[in-house]
Amino acid sequence: MKNERIIPHSKSVFIGAGCNRIVNNVSWGACDLVSFGAQNAVAIFCPKTAQILTTLPGHKAAVNCTQWLPSTKFAFKAKDLERHYLLSGDADGAIILWEFSLIDRKWRHVVQVPQSHKKGVTCITGIMVSQFEAVFASTSSDGTVYVWEVILPSNDGGDCKLSCLDSLSVGSKTMVALSLAELPGNDGQIVLAVGGLDNKIHLYCGGRAGKLVHACELKGHTDWIRSLDFSLPIGANDEANSIFLVSSSQDRGIRIWKMAQLSNVHSVYRKEKISLSSYIEGPVLVAGSSSYQISLESLLIGHEDWVYSVEWQPPSVTTRDACYQPQSILSASMDKTMMIWQPEKTSGVWMNVVTVGELSHCALGFYSGHWSPSGDAILAHGYGGSFHLWKNVGTHVDNWKPQKVPSGHFASVTDIGWSRSGNYILSASHDQTTRIYAPWNTYVYGDSWHEIARPQIHGHDINCVTIIQGKGNHRYVSGAEEKVARVFEAPLSFLKTLNNATAQNSSFPEDLQLDVQILGANMSALGLSQKPIYVQAAHESHERSGIDNVDTLETIPNAVPAVLTEPPIEDQLSWHTLWPESHKLYGHGNELFSLCCDHGGKLVASSCKAQSAMVAEIWLWEVGSWKAVGRLQSHSLTVTQMEFSRDDKYLLAVSRDRQFSIFAIKRTGTGEISYNLLVRQEAHKRIIWSCSWNPHSHEFATGSRDKTVKIWALERESSVKLLITLPPFSSSVTSLSWVDFRSKTDGLIAVGMENGLVELWSLSVSRADDGSIAVTGAAASLVTRLDPYICHVSAVNRLAWREESENCRNLQLASCGADHCVRVFEVKFD
Repeated sequence: MKNERIIPHSKSVFIGAGCNRIVNNVSWGACDLVSFGAQNAVAIFCPKTAQILTTLPGHKAAVNCTQWLPSTKFAFKAKDLERHYLLSGDADGAIILWEFSLIDRKWRHVVQVPQSHKKGVTCITGIMVSQFEAVFASTSSDGTVYVWEVILPSNDGGDCKLSCLDSLSVGSKTMVALSLAELPGNDGQIVLAVGGLDNKIHLYCGGRAGKLVHACELKGHTDWIRSLDFSLPIGANDEANSIFLVSSSQDRGIRIWKMAQLSNVHSVYRKEKISLSSYIEGPVLVAGSSSYQISLESLLIGHEDWVYSVEWQPPSVTTRDACYQPQSILSASMDKTMMIWQPEKTSGVWMNVVTVGELSHCALGFYSGHWSPSGDAILAHGYGGSFHLWKNVGTHVDNWKPQKVPSGHFASVTDIGWSRSGNYILSASHDQTTRIYAPWNTYVYGDSWHEIARPQIHGHDINCVTIIQGKGNHRYVSGAEEKVARVFEAPLSFLKTLNNATAQNSSFPEDLQLDVQILGANMSALGLSQKPIYVQAAHESHERSGIDNVDTLETIPNAVPAVLTEPPIEDQLSWHTLWPESHKLYGHGNELFSLCCDHGGKLVASSCKAQSAMVAEIWLWEVGSWKAVGRLQSHSLTVTQMEFSRDDKYLLAVSRDRQFSIFAIKRTGTGEISYNLLVRQEAHKRIIWSCSWNPHSHEFATGSRDKTVKIWALERESSVKLLITLPPFSSSVTSLSWVDFRSKTDGLIAVGMENGLVELWSLSVSRADDGSIAVTGAAASLVTRLDPYICHVSAVNRLAWREESENCRNLQLASCGADHCVRVFEVKFD
């Protein structure tokens, strides 16, 4: 600033997000990356590093399903591909095709499929016909199925050619499962299996040049068809003459159908005698000049709840470069298990050979299961937006072990804050959890971020959170859709876990409180409070070895707090990393909306949803005693955000009533708190969503739905002066955060918007030359707009700079948004 050119370099350090709670949302590609929908974004994660790499902006509604081209099924064809493609469908019926370059790891929005569905897309399936040619089909709750052919470019920057092969109407019974395959016989015939609410599997077939015709129906399931998957052509003596179709249903059963090519179509119509095979043989499918006898190969029973997903193990390439389709099926069910099924070598009877699953009470079942390209790992996504990955680490005998996966919220993330030492960030969400993310220093993962604790799992959506500053044990206050704020204190197990995570950080160990007597917490049956587990009680329970541990209504079941030595998996997070609740703060008349703590760790301010001046009071609470020491009245509608000035002399509040207020906060020698309203002023034409103080003095910024940010100065404790209004933004301003940079007169302000984008502005405040602190003016300039591919895709709910030493050229900015994501950006300056 000040005639000095700032050249920032921004990059994404961390993305935390949960998967949308919908079937068909996840796809594992031949490039060994996994795609999934996180609200309006398409998120991409790498199973090897357990990190989300990026999110793709473009959808205007929640992403329902994704599908790689090529998928893991065609990984054997993708060895020489430099570009991979991804299809994503949303709740508005739109489908987008994306391109991923393996060389530079860049993404490109290729095209939005022109003929969109009228309602949400429920399933997309695709096959690679050749190296540069694919066919995909999509179905929707609007009762239609579209079949498309896409010609992929053979050179850099080429265009994809998209053509609609057919449009099928499937009637009023919605279809939710699709699978495509090439029929054996090499005459270009494809078959499409469609399943849904009528409990039948409908088969359509035809050439890629003509229309698909309804060939036959397969009956047998007694409830909705949830998943379909074709194998690749299989045959004896290297002659592929049959394919298999596996189907799963809400009737808890899995059926394997065989489609065998016939040499003489008439041979099946006359039977000399009735045999067992005549009862299981189904219809004959006629496709072009070939015919195929369909028969029920096997019925697999083993799951105890709806089977949402079935998938053939991806083909492997033998030493002769021939493709081999393993006889192995992965199924995922709402009974919280995934199973691998294989035929017994001697009898050929299909058996369950592997079962994996989560025993946690929070898992609530799996929505889908997927193979890795090499077939040595399996991935599930669960009801709680979580991923579960197992890898076969055995050499001669199967040995499936849980692996690290990305994690995050599966609903809007409402608030975020840095710990006082900057070691971790705490987030709160409408998914009724708070979560802690930290960089974990390990030899395996490097300095990568992971979720290390889930302090609160609550029975209400959580709207706000604030971390208590000042020395002592780690504490925070959260506010939810209830009238009470809750105080939580870090247990001993978390302190030791954090010490392990930040082992390379020499500033932390002095914070480790070895005299903490609470090891962890148990949750009550209703999930509304978390009760402490004391160190002595934990030892006694180990000595009893669980003999007297009878489930009661108070704690079901008992948690086992653990000190973690590596990043935890979902089962550990969801139950064994809770913090105990130490206090409840009663007083507000409506659900909590905003919280903040002063920098000295002495006071917490809280506000709630309000439509009258009495309810819109700001309450002040004394940290430690947790007594209400003040009720500040100024606004007539909900106070949307509050912040204490850096010297803790003033409290700034902004409201839906388009006004801001500044209160003077004074502490007497006896420790009593006095306060008075200094200024109340109407500042914007629409709701004010956010505010932020200058870290070094008494200037502050306000951001509003009217798409403006205004910079103000508090003068002589009685008046406020408008210094500058930044140029109008492209969307409503929903979050602000001001950080000092290089000098006490210069600062950076991060501006988050409703469209998910983040901009950084430099601010320079001019002061009088007469030695007074009077502000004479301010200048602002745009420093950078963060790349949309690392930004949010929905409203940015909160921004927070990590506290750094002065003149630091590397800054970290945390953000959270309505797209379910928690993000950390690193901004470097030359």
